[in-house]
Amino acid sequence: MTVAVIQFGGSNCDRDTVQALESLGVDAELVWHEDGLPEATDGIVLPGGFSYGDYLRAGAMAARSPILDDVRERASEGTPVLGVCNGAQIGCEASLTPGAFTMNRSARFQCEHVHLRVENADTPWTEQYDRGDVLEFPIAHGEGRFEIADDQLDRLETEDRVLFRYCTPEGEVTDDANPNGSKGNVAGITGEGDHVAVMMPHPERCSLPDLGGTDGRGVLDTFADV
Repeated sequence: MTVAVIQFGGSNCDRDTVQALESLGVDAELVWHEDGLPEATDGIVLPGGFSYGDYLRAGAMAARSPILDDVRERASEGTPVLGVCNGAQIGCEASLTPGAFTMNRSARFQCEHVHLRVENADTPWTEQYDRGDVLEFPIAHGEGRFEIADDQLDRLETEDRVLFRYCTPEGEVTDDANPNGSKGNVAGITGEGDHVAVMMPHPERCSLPDLGGTDGRGVLDTFADV
């Protein structure tokens, strides 16, 4: 399988993502956004970073790059697409998923480890976990607060499209465990089809033992199984 990791001006987790995927035996390549998707693309990652310096809104300009038309077309055909951090912001801005990621409740950039509870283990991104598992992931963002209209959040929950919620180490979903003020403690969701997902925490940064943890491998293993 060949996974295209799309680079924009300001991407900075692109090479980390390629290395993490290759450690799982996945063929991954960097794709500059102006070059378009290779014909042989079997999976797509929108990586973290600060595309276009977060000008206007985080992810807003990258979401209007012509390559996102290709990404949406591939997603409509069933190609797995994962947006991480800035990639999650791009994914929401490009309407791959609903909602938006906005300024943290603290109004500060936050770089720390957090705990996530698996809310749905029946998706390609979470099938290696069990529902209720508590994972440890790093975050690094200034605009990671997930916002969405109440009725849309109700729909996500009814359709079981919430992948992860911020929680305590014991798995309790509390306000204190919510690092950025995300509505409903939501840390990751799927699109209309569960082959498209966005999440604010970084699976590529917790996928190698040398990085101090491997809880993120289950998310990235999706690309190894296609």
